Amino acid sequence: MSNATFNRRLLAVSLLLAMPVSASAAGKVQVAAAASLTDALNEAIAVYESQHDVVVTPIYASSSTLARQIASGSPTDMFLSANVQWMDWLEEQGINVRDRRDLLQNRLALITASTNLPEHFTPGEGSAIATLLSDEERLSVGDPDHVPAGMYTHQALEALGEWDVLEPRLARGNDVRAALTLVERQETPIGVVYQTDAFASERVRTLGLFPIDSHDPITYPIALVDAQDNEAAMALSEWLASDEALSIFAAYGFDTDIAAP
Repeated sequence: MSNATFNRRLLAVSLLLAMPVSASAAGKVQVAAAASLTDALNEAIAVYESQHDVVVTPIYASSSTLARQIASGSPTDMFLSANVQWMDWLEEQGINVRDRRDLLQNRLALITASTNLPEHFTPGEGSAIATLLSDEERLSVGDPDHVPAGMYTHQALEALGEWDVLEPRLARGNDVRAALTLVERQETPIGVVYQTDAFASERVRTLGLFPIDSHDPITYPIALVDAQDNEAAMALSEWLASDEALSIFAAYGFDTDIAAP
């Protein structure tokens, strides 16, 4: 090899070593998360990516849809569910769920975009929810058959003695954000969503919160899914339970006390 050739190769190697690490060398984490986490988790991911050499890709849908996709083999490193039942279901399917912990909690809110309804209306106090609807109007909810927000709504309406009257009048969304959208567009006068969804929307207002004892606790568990070799996923999972991350979720209306050591 000539000295000129050797020098050119040495220069090329030196340049490669001096180049910044490319995005392709960054850690990658695929996160399946409940639709109600969209705004808060997007901000948390942006903060985390700004501090770490990692690319985080979130996929948002109802917890039931995500759990079924994971069970069917959809590549996922982390699952954040809006209820414990769908995380339990994944484990029952034999999926390798590990490092599971309860991260957040939420509340159910009755919302509207109408200016013709009362300023405040707390479910379970005084008049029935059905009195807010005309004969042809419907109540927007996540589908109670599988969407966690809808399942909690079903429990709450049963506890308040209103399920039998309202069940035929439900507008069922594929996830809680779909239920929110119907109210934002005033396609339905009222709806039931998480208080964090109401907080995130500038187009609706909260009439009142459902009694906390009218349904199971709204708990968001987080777990790694077949990610024992993904150090980036393990690091992100730990960070999401940190004070820095929890402060972001709290700013969006989530109760973070459950994650405290």
